[in-house]
Amino acid sequence: MANSLEVGGLKVKEELRGLVQDEIAPGTGVEAESFWISLNSIVRDLAPKNRQLLNKRKHLQQQIDAWCAARCGQPFNVEEYTAFLTEIGYLEPECGDFQVSTANVDREIAAVSGPQLVVPLDNARYALNATNARWGSLYDALYGTDVIAEDDGAEKREGYNPRRGAKVIARTQAFLDQTVALDYGKFSDVEEFWLQESGGKQRLVAKLRGDRVAGLAQPDKFVGYISKESGLASIFLRNNELHIEIQIDRSHPIGKLDSAGVKDVVLEAAVTTIQDCEDSVAAVDAADKVKIYRNWNGIMKGGLEATFERSSREICRRLNADKAFTAPDGQSVTLPGRSLLLVRNVGIHMYTDAVTTTDGREIPEGFLDAMVTSLAALHDLRGNGKHTNSRTGSVYIVKPKMHGTEEVAATIELFERVEDALRLKRNTLKIGIMDEERRTTVNLKNAIRAARERIVFINTGFLDRTGDEIHTSMELGPMLPKTEIKNQPWLNAYENQNVDVGIKTGLVGRAQIGKGMWTMPEEMRKMVETKMAHPEAGANTAWVPSPTAATLHALHYHQLNVAQKQAELASRKRARIEEILTAPIVKRILTPEKFKTNWTITPKAFSVT
Repeated sequence: MANSLEVGGLKVKEELRGLVQDEIAPGTGVEAESFWISLNSIVRDLAPKNRQLLNKRKHLQQQIDAWCAARCGQPFNVEEYTAFLTEIGYLEPECGDFQVSTANVDREIAAVSGPQLVVPLDNARYALNATNARWGSLYDALYGTDVIAEDDGAEKREGYNPRRGAKVIARTQAFLDQTVALDYGKFSDVEEFWLQESGGKQRLVAKLRGDRVAGLAQPDKFVGYISKESGLASIFLRNNELHIEIQIDRSHPIGKLDSAGVKDVVLEAAVTTIQDCEDSVAAVDAADKVKIYRNWNGIMKGGLEATFERSSREICRRLNADKAFTAPDGQSVTLPGRSLLLVRNVGIHMYTDAVTTTDGREIPEGFLDAMVTSLAALHDLRGNGKHTNSRTGSVYIVKPKMHGTEEVAATIELFERVEDALRLKRNTLKIGIMDEERRTTVNLKNAIRAARERIVFINTGFLDRTGDEIHTSMELGPMLPKTEIKNQPWLNAYENQNVDVGIKTGLVGRAQIGKGMWTMPEEMRKMVETKMAHPEAGANTAWVPSPTAATLHALHYHQLNVAQKQAELASRKRARIEEILTAPIVKRILTPEKFKTNWTITPKAFSVT
């Protein structure tokens, strides 16, 4: 165990104190000593309220348990249950209509629909890979996964399989035909791309087999190019605000086999990434927290590196540079080479001994996360690093496991205190509210209102939300198996309400409305076949477990314009709270063999290769 040193009225583990003093604070304009004094002030003032909120959780649950136990085995009466929850203050009177006013939000959150990658921040290599997953090779994603079947000689094997490669190219060309179609013919017919001046601008032209010539069916989807002496090296297209890069190189092993010399098609993929301090990592002690904070600081300063061996070669992973190209009007254009990063802090229920009061009491871990991750983000805000994360001067913090409006309001108060401590403008720290606890679900509109000047994110998730559903209601009797619970009316009502409330409160154009994780990283074909359901539900982002999954999920956002879908859903009748509150209990007689568990608890998949 590391020694603790007293600083600023707190006892801080020596390794953590050194990290803040020597690596994070320099260059931020915040002295390490004043940092700890400010944290001590926050702990003194807000820790009692944090404990009160946790005690209220416990008290509410005790009342719910008693109510449910008294009615175990009886027919469930949702009207009676709703009245009870209102009486004890669990279900709040819903506030009137309002619109969120979050300002200075990066376009990746406010205007672009696309995949969101979640990655454990304790692994530097994974964190870098995820940050760099803004762009992904569609050829690689298709070739290396089960999206392309291994039949008809197209199996994956050591070395390149041309038959499999041909299927990948055909699948990619079909995608291009669907999303950025030519005005004549298909991409499989193209023998050469070139530029042709028209009205002072360059337009994209394709020579097809049989000496035919085609342009784009929608010419404005051509947004730029990179040229070389022999012709075009890259073509940049845009569809539904997402970019596609067609890379051309006739000397490349793949390009020389392609009639148009295309060596790869690269998609804008993980538009946003959550660097996770919470449930994808095991951060138990000060050493664990230091590792996480050091990686986040390294990313914010732009210098994080990870070295590893592959095929007897040493590889050093760094942050990708931006992509630069020329627009049709001759202007220079730069697109971010990296995903826009959010950081997920822990929930209010977590406490840590990495920092304690002078009498040895652990402090709320979320207080420490908020202060340290925001301090590190100052390097980005002040332009100290090699790269820029937020171009609007914001820090994006995802806050999990909050129960209802009071806990959201308490988090907002914490963020205000952190801003004061670090001399940040009010509302610099933005908040993502995870709709994963039932008390937040049924009071979602009120919770959003409490964060209306900061909110940039709400989402849903099956596993956490169902876990809390079971925990809350289990005294009523046995819960339905996992396979059946997915088809219950409450779950569909929960998913719909999240989108409906998000649209109603003005999140469109200011914040993300997200859906949950795909937890089977090896089953990419199934993901491609089914995860379209998330944008179809009106979500402008959804979680994926790997850069490859991000590239494949990006296909869905090209196929469907989420902004248009949200406009359609705006007039939909909102889900009923009574449906959401209907407990998923078993209503049939169970035989002894049916008592065997139908739930398999598995860790969330965060595979980032």
